[in-house]
Amino acid sequence: MFGRAGRPRTSHARSVLAHLVSATLTATAVLAATSPAAGAAPPPPAVAKFPAGFMWGVSTSGFQAEGSFPDSNWTRYAEKKDPYNDSVDFRNRYPGDVKLARGLGANVFRTSLEWARIEPRRGVRDERELAYYDDLVRRIKAAGMRPMLTLDHWVYPGWVADQGAWDDPRTSSDWLRHARFMVERYRGQGVIWITFNEASQYIFNETVSRPMNPAQLFTMRDALIRTHRAAYDMIHEVDPGAPVSSNVAYGSIVNGLFDAALFNEVTDKIDFIGIDYYYGASLENISAVHALTGEFWKIDPEPDGLYYVLKNYQRRLPHLPVYIVENGMATDDGKARPDGYGRADHLRDHLYWVQRAIADGVKVIGYNHWSLTDNYEWGSYRPRFGLYRVDVLGDPSLERKPTEGVAAYRSVIANRGVPSGYVPVRRPAWCSVEDPVATCFGRTPTPPAPYRALY
Repeated sequence: MFGRAGRPRTSHARSVLAHLVSATLTATAVLAATSPAAGAAPPPPAVAKFPAGFMWGVSTSGFQAEGSFPDSNWTRYAEKKDPYNDSVDFRNRYPGDVKLARGLGANVFRTSLEWARIEPRRGVRDERELAYYDDLVRRIKAAGMRPMLTLDHWVYPGWVADQGAWDDPRTSSDWLRHARFMVERYRGQGVIWITFNEASQYIFNETVSRPMNPAQLFTMRDALIRTHRAAYDMIHEVDPGAPVSSNVAYGSIVNGLFDAALFNEVTDKIDFIGIDYYYGASLENISAVHALTGEFWKIDPEPDGLYYVLKNYQRRLPHLPVYIVENGMATDDGKARPDGYGRADHLRDHLYWVQRAIADGVKVIGYNHWSLTDNYEWGSYRPRFGLYRVDVLGDPSLERKPTEGVAAYRSVIANRGVPSGYVPVRRPAWCSVEDPVATCFGRTPTPPAPYRALY
């Protein structure tokens, strides 16, 4: 094989999605109230280990972390949201952040190559910014980590916005020209390439922030599909053997819509299934509705849902390995959750279920935690996902302060899994959306066993 939203805004798209989710959640709540109580039994303790060669990573993105950002669609959108400032200043502090990632034991570092930074004016590349990315990739590799580079994490240059963004057919050819330049620059360096980050959320954010009408929405969708397909072929031509994918956001109740944004149309043009899993839903837990308002810290995580999501995607594409490109948990401005569930619990619980999935035959080859540090969550600094806290608005020094998740992740990586005998803090959900048949009738996965090498 291998070798996050700010202030709510009113929009037609959000209204439609909200009504769809609301109706579905209401129906499940009614069913829950009329169904017999059936709390799921605790899962058996973990005994398996992650295989040697498993890829352990951290994820971040350029716009969210770099600061000092040039004109782009998102610097413009941020003018109507919480002030961007200089974010966590990754642009100038990246050597230290790369060391923090390596100190975890990570062997993959994911970030994005920002088109707006590299080509601030059409046809004019900024050599200073290219030197920055050159040094970033060099330091990632020197630290013993593999670069996972995203070509588009929802951000494009201001001049692309001025020409009509994805409404204009020139944007696809401009994007591919830029992508070829970057792939040629970093070919042969073991890069894992991501074309578009979460196409469904990319389209949704553009619909809300530009905004776009339904015709523009479908134009953008078609353009992303065509561009990804062309990019896949181009990358394999320029950087033979490099794995390519576009990570899909898992969307629980509306996951069919999320997959339809791009994933369903490119399953023949990906080398691995890239999954971003944050939230599940069940008859006991409909808190994922808070994602509609950007109040991610109010959502109750469902770690066991990841097990079923992994199995479901593997069932759909059994010939491909699976990589968890993003997984994490928001806290409210860095404060502890009222229920006491911490980042260490969240990490261990989710990785327990990943171990269970591998033991049951899912070809999971990597896991990235989102994110290394707190950063700008597309309009707000209030949701905090970082293994390292950074108080952008209250601490001018932008000191990186470790959460309890740092020690937990370091231990899991070093020991190739959660502690022997570990039982998740969160019990499995009853009647999970991720697999109603398996979870509504009391069935739980078979106890794990040491697994063979899958790749």
